[in-house]
Amino acid sequence: MRTEINFDGIVGPSHNYAGLSLGNLASTKNFGKTSAPRAAALQGLAKMRANLERGLAQGFFLPQRRPDAAWLAQLGTSVEAASSVLRANSLSASSMWAANAATVSPAADTADGRCHLTVANLVTMPHRSHEWQGTLAQLRIAFADEAHFAVHAPVPAPFGDEGAANHMRLCAGHDTPGVEVFVYGVTGGPYPARQHREASEAVARIHGLAPERTVFARQSDAAIAAGAFHNDVVAVANERVLFTHEHAFADRDALHAELRAKLPEIEIVEVPASEVSLADAITSYLFNAQLVTLPSGEAALVLPGEARETPSVWRWLEAHVAGNGPIRHLFVHDLRESMANGGGPACLRLRVVADPATVDPRFIATPEKLDRIEALVARLWPERIAVEELSSPALWAACLAARSALCAELGLAELDRDAF
Repeated sequence: MRTEINFDGIVGPSHNYAGLSLGNLASTKNFGKTSAPRAAALQGLAKMRANLERGLAQGFFLPQRRPDAAWLAQLGTSVEAASSVLRANSLSASSMWAANAATVSPAADTADGRCHLTVANLVTMPHRSHEWQGTLAQLRIAFADEAHFAVHAPVPAPFGDEGAANHMRLCAGHDTPGVEVFVYGVTGGPYPARQHREASEAVARIHGLAPERTVFARQSDAAIAAGAFHNDVVAVANERVLFTHEHAFADRDALHAELRAKLPEIEIVEVPASEVSLADAITSYLFNAQLVTLPSGEAALVLPGEARETPSVWRWLEAHVAGNGPIRHLFVHDLRESMANGGGPACLRLRVVADPATVDPRFIATPEKLDRIEALVARLWPERIAVEELSSPALWAACLAARSALCAELGLAELDRDAF
């Protein structure tokens, strides 16, 4: 039976705070601090386990090989000889944020009745631009059943595509035809708009989406300038619920009207700027929560601890639940290591509507499998990484060995090589 599966990125052993992401305020704010890769990975795994216990289907993707020697070789250098900036870009663990892995259109929406996945090119940021090959390799293994899935290479540069972080789907139920919303940016003052409309339109064509059930919405310049580098920092959708900040979109009235026309049963939950400022929404990652449907049919938010610690945000959430709004449950998790690098609960996962039986089982989480991964992480992931340690051959070797061990543990040795 088709259901929504959340595939979380396992935080890689090279997780560090090199401050590589322009426009991501948490990333730049925490530049130079000492990271905790082991704690980061365990925090993410704990969230996966909790979602399993809530009755949600859960999968995962593996961290990519870091340092990325193949990418450095394309630039005519090596990890030993590279400049400190290039070396840091080759060591980024940013593939942990699986929301940027791909854009996904479920079978109910596509012309050929298959689930389509287009890997994101992530061309805007150098440290992410070399992720797509490793991501594509995993997607082609996980979703190899061509009767049910079509996996596509990225949209060519220069059209920037950031994946599901700028894509939302609204529907009566996960396995019913939906309205797919592609959110693009034009300008964000000092920060780049990472998703291009041209890329969104290309993905919609590639996936065979019906134009009458497809929406292209412009993200507000103010949201990008405030640090909402992806739409999922200011809006998230699940089934018939759109949960959004008042200032998320350039023309909110026109967008809301179009969505109501295309999905009359939609429930738009808008948080007024007078109650939660853009700044509070972005620092708390209120909208980067996972908005999920529990087995009971009720909607719930899986939130970072920062949401509870931000008074305006927690006050609004408690009032919404008390007022019998469509979101009925609040689950809070400690994801401080991911948050400090600019990624909350929703950044860590890619949503795929599919029958779990059609997915390669090596990518499907079970309590026993999470036990094994946690034990390996506790044993092999570095406890701390200071930015100056990124030049350490011992760290490079430790990161490569840890990832190789994880590939072997999960029976995915075919992913343990330099290039794809």
